Amino acid sequence: MKNAATARWDGPVKDSSGKVTAASGLFKNAPYSMKARFEGGAPGTTPEELIAAAHAACYTMALGVGLMKAGLASKSIETTSVVEVVLGEGGANITTSALQCKVEVPGADKEKVRALAEGAKTGCPVSKALAGVKITLAVDVKV
Repeated sequence: MKNAATARWDGPVKDSSGKVTAASGLFKNAPYSMKARFEGGAPGTTPEELIAAAHAACYTMALGVGLMKAGLASKSIETTSVVEVVLGEGGANITTSALQCKVEVPGADKEKVRALAEGAKTGCPVSKALAGVKITLAVDVKV
């Protein structure tokens, strides 16, 4: 399976903005800019926000698959990813993706769910793609 998106930037990078479009049509011409990325307070998305969305979605699916393979039925899984980009002398670097997960698995053993959650952290494809980034996980398990 291949997925695609297109980004376009017009004008000098520092003083203008770009637009990003998902091939699926989910979003089209979503604005992004240097100001939004490094200063905040500007409308639009950032590459790091898109990575955070991808990481949260991928991790949630990976945990769901892990629970299913273990014979456990989740009632809900909700994950937030906070991706940090730091601008330094060597340029911009994504330094962390902090996953925060709330999972409800009625009747399950909490430690088993926690172990599966840790496995999903390292096993999801986006985590693998972010191998050079510090990935943390906080899990709130409700049984």
